[in-house]
Amino acid sequence: MSSQGAAVSLQELPELRRKTERISEALRQQLASHLETLRPIYTPERVFGKLAGGRIEVATADRALAELKEKYAPFSSKPYDLTANFDPAWLPLVGSGLDLYPWEYTHEISGKQITLTSPVRWVINFKSNYNLGKLRTVLNGREQGRAEFLRQFVVNALVLQSVLRLNPGLKQLFTDLRYDLKTETPAEFKGLPVVTITSCLSSFRPDDELISAATAFSGVPAFIELIDLAGVQAPPDALKERIQQLLQ
Repeated sequence: MSSQGAAVSLQELPELRRKTERISEALRQQLASHLETLRPIYTPERVFGKLAGGRIEVATADRALAELKEKYAPFSSKPYDLTANFDPAWLPLVGSGLDLYPWEYTHEISGKQITLTSPVRWVINFKSNYNLGKLRTVLNGREQGRAEFLRQFVVNALVLQSVLRLNPGLKQLFTDLRYDLKTETPAEFKGLPVVTITSCLSSFRPDDELISAATAFSGVPAFIELIDLAGVQAPPDALKERIQQLLQ
């Protein structure tokens, strides 16, 4: 979760940033560990069977493939311009390893575009040659993309949607771990759904004046939101809240 416009002085910024980066990295490492533990559940073979390189047939394979082809079809048009016909041979290329990409967005200050990064929110996708930054660059036309890399990123994202649809309990599992797992379709990705995961801790974007001063000093038009340290002292606890409701 994030908020806007909190007052922070330039003198306070270095210490807040240091603490933010330490907490954010601890959260990222925790998430990476959880995802690795859950790898057998996320693996595409559970949904697509031999089509994804598995050793056995699964009952969901044909239906899942039909749905995947339907979801893939719109990406044969601009700005993706992918091959029109879905080739099942792409499924074994998905693999089972997951990457965590920091959530980024653009914020304009005095006509200047600043890239903001959340320290408590990430995008999850199966590993590929492209990351989110590369995807943005290609979709915005700032760089010529490699068709096979772009295609695999899209296929990986769509396969992950299929896996999550057939494993609805994963959302509740991450909720119990104090993370919000959901699918979003940000406008910047031109119709491509992505899976995001957000910590129960909140972050905020300081006043524009501070961001402008900090980016002018660094020379880099990028800024990381700051974690709300007051909220860290008493993070939300869904289990505790539920028990309190039951006791009323």
